[in-house]
Parts: sequence; structure tokens; C-alpha cells
Amino acid sequence: QAQAVESGGGVVQPGGSLTLSCTSDRRSLDVYAIGWFRQAPGKEREGVLCSSSVDMRTYYAESAKGRFTFSRDNAKNTVYLHMNNLEPEDTAVYYCAIEAEDWAVPEACLSPDYGYDYWGQGTQVTVSS
Repeated sequence: QAQAVESGGGVVQPGGSLTLSCTSDRRSLDVYAIGWFRQAPGKEREGVLCSSSVDMRTYYAESAKGRFTFSRDNAKNTVYLHMNNLEPEDTAVYYCAIEAEDWAVPEACLSPDYGYDYWGQGTQVTVSS
């Protein structure tokens, strides 16, 4: 049983779209803040977006604004990262992270150092023609 598991990665052409999923066998994600992060080769892990289960607010990194969105399906215990208009610079391993929330997470949840309870193992996204 996994705390958080990502899926949906793959190869996509520039300008294309991809949706990543994150689910858990052990945690009810409807009471967890979710962070999506990515790490490209030779670069530090960076935040893409994060979302609160308390106030449903979502914070976006500048690189994600206007192209990436977040959604939850509580019935499936799954959260999603919807990515549109992908660019080669979006190539990275994408991770979801979860944190049990007592109050709404602040924008600092975009930082990989925020203090998430659990991380997934990552899924590779490659944007290439």
C-alpha cells in the first residue's frame, strides 16, 4: 500500500496536453493538501502548483499559470494535474506530495521544503517532437 502514487506520464509533442494522476491506498486525499512538483535533470525540484482541501485555493508557479490546472475526484480518491500547451522545458519527473491539513496551507506550499507528509515516487513527462 502506497501513501501517494503518480501515474499518467509519457511522451508528448510540444503544444500537446497530458493529465497526471495521484492516488493513495492509505490516505483519504479529500482532507490533504496536495502539491505537484517537478525535477528536471541537473535541476532542483520545483513547485508546479499546490492546493488546499480546506479552502480549495490553488497556488500556481509562474511557469504553470495559464497552462496547468488542478482538480480532485474525491469519489475516486484521486487528484489530477492537467497540463496544456506543453513545452520541452516542461520535461521532468513529476511528483505529488500530500499533507494532512488542520488549516488551509499558505502559498509556501509551493516550496519542496514546505514539509509534506508523504511524496510519491514520480512519473516521467517528456515533451519532444
